[in-house]
Amino acid sequence: MTTVTTTSRRQGRGGRERILAAAAELFTAQGINATGMEQIAERAPVSKRTLYAHFRAKDELVLAHLKDLASAGLTLEGALGREEVSARERVLALFDPLPAGTDPVRGCPFIDAAVEFPDPRSAVHSYARERKLLMVRLVADLVTEMGCRRPAVLAEQLVTLADGAASRAMVLGEADYGRHARTAAETLLDNALSATD
Repeated sequence: MTTVTTTSRRQGRGGRERILAAAAELFTAQGINATGMEQIAERAPVSKRTLYAHFRAKDELVLAHLKDLASAGLTLEGALGREEVSARERVLALFDPLPAGTDPVRGCPFIDAAVEFPDPRSAVHSYARERKLLMVRLVADLVTEMGCRRPAVLAEQLVTLADGAASRAMVLGEADYGRHARTAAETLLDNALSATD
């Protein structure tokens, strides 16, 4: 009688999605540089051959991970597209507490990735920069909609507050750290909008 050995690796379709899901989980838990490709393959579960068929190098996987987060609206700027709320509330949503049970508390994934890929010519760093510039444009559009006369300046101030709050939330492990920056953001908005009256 022949014994058939089963493997823990899942066969068939969905390998790319499993790889991205495993990468997201591991990158969040331990950081990008601390996560190895072999560890991602094991968590997915896929063979290393399948992993490298989808992503030839780790930076390709990191870039796909960031694009996946952005397209799913799972980043700070994701709050800016919620058309069911006012422009002001969308801007202030940048400072909302993270969902309960978010552990570990992570800052902005684009800032995290740019730190771990410091060469500004790298594809990961370039994409992170692109997303941060997009965030400023989105905020500028919203404050323009509110009637602000100097939207570019106000947008830079608000985005700087949001990024700073996200970074401090991560460092301090406080999911609701944004409450401090929200108060400052409300003051900035009130002052900018009262100047337009």
